[in-house]
Parts: sequence; structure tokens; C-alpha cells
Amino acid sequence: MTRVRMDLFVSLDGFTPSDPTPDAPMGADWGRLTASYTATRTFRERLGDTSGEGTTGVDDRYARAYFEGVGAEVMGAAMFGLHSYPDDPDWKGWWGDEPPFGTPVYVLTHTAPRPSIEMKGGTTFHFRDAPVEEVLAEATAAAGGLDVRVGGGSRTARAFLRAGLVDDLHLLVAPVFLGRGDRLWDHLTGIEATHAVTTEVAESGEIHVTLRRS
Repeated sequence: MTRVRMDLFVSLDGFTPSDPTPDAPMGADWGRLTASYTATRTFRERLGDTSGEGTTGVDDRYARAYFEGVGAEVMGAAMFGLHSYPDDPDWKGWWGDEPPFGTPVYVLTHTAPRPSIEMKGGTTFHFRDAPVEEVLAEATAAAGGLDVRVGGGSRTARAFLRAGLVDDLHLLVAPVFLGRGDRLWDHLTGIEATHAVTTEVAESGEIHVTLRRS
């Protein structure tokens, strides 16, 4: 049975970056939030590193789970990089020639429709200006019984959370204070009443919080 999964990076004070630029499409503080994740062996292997280097502890276990059992992806325009070069119809996002998804990816956007982009490695980007429920239904059909993963940015994440569409939410809480950015949890209360909550602290100090709807 298809489940809707979400993995979010957040600081101890509840922020995620809100200042994307063409050079830093996920925001200036993104590297601070994701340092433990990008140091894992699994993440490095997904980017083509065959050296065998990288951490192999708790963070790596969650990194492996991130890529397992996903049949389709939904993300916001910012995560694709659509705002970086809005006037370039040939812009294919900032994920490179072979994005790490390997599935159909549905990009939520309110700009003019774009044709789908087929990339190396099995990723095809589709652009949709529609309610999140409709896009999720299309992604679920494309997933072929596997899970649908919802990516960022924060606006997309909040839209799915407010609609009650997320079955499994994994928070990677970095041991840093940003003091700026988007606050994920404002006006989002009560999810712990519908989801079982577990926590685990990695060797890096990263806190993995999992909320799972039974």
C-alpha cells in the first residue's frame, strides 16, 4: 500500500532556510542543516562517489531508508530550482544531468506550464499547477504501489501537512540554532495525536524524529 513520506531538515529552534539564490538554491544555511546527512556513505554513493568513504552509523541508516521503496516524488518549484532561472525555458533544475530520484517527479508551480523533462537515471520532471490533492493522486498512480515522497521547500511541506496527507514524517533535527528562516510548525498542531512519535540521536548529534500514522 502506498504511503506518503516526508523528510525535513530543521534546526533546533524550528527553522529551515528561506533565502534561496541561484548559487545557494536551498538557502545559505542549508549546508549547516544537512552536514551530517551529506557526510554519510549512502549520500556520497548516490552522488557517484565509489571510494567507500562516509559515515556508516545512525545517520547512514536513515539515509538508506530515504531512498528505499519510493516510486514517485512531489516537490515545490524552489526545490527543483525553477525560480533560479525563471525566464530560461531550457533550465532543467539544479540537480545535474542525472538527478538522484530515479522516479517520476511532480513539480508544483504556479508559473506557465512547461513540458516534462526526461533526465538520465530514470527521473522525469513533470510540472503541475493544481491542488496538492490532485497532484498526489497522480503521483500515487505513477508510483505503482510504492511510496510517494514529498520534498520541500517549506511551503510545499506545510501544504501537505495542513491537508493531513502525510503518513510518515521524518525530521532531521540538526544540533544548530539558525535564528532565521521559515518556521515550519506555526499553526500546525496536533499531529502527535494521529501519529506515533519516536526519536533517536545519532553519533553526530543529529536528532531523528519519526512520526508515523498507523
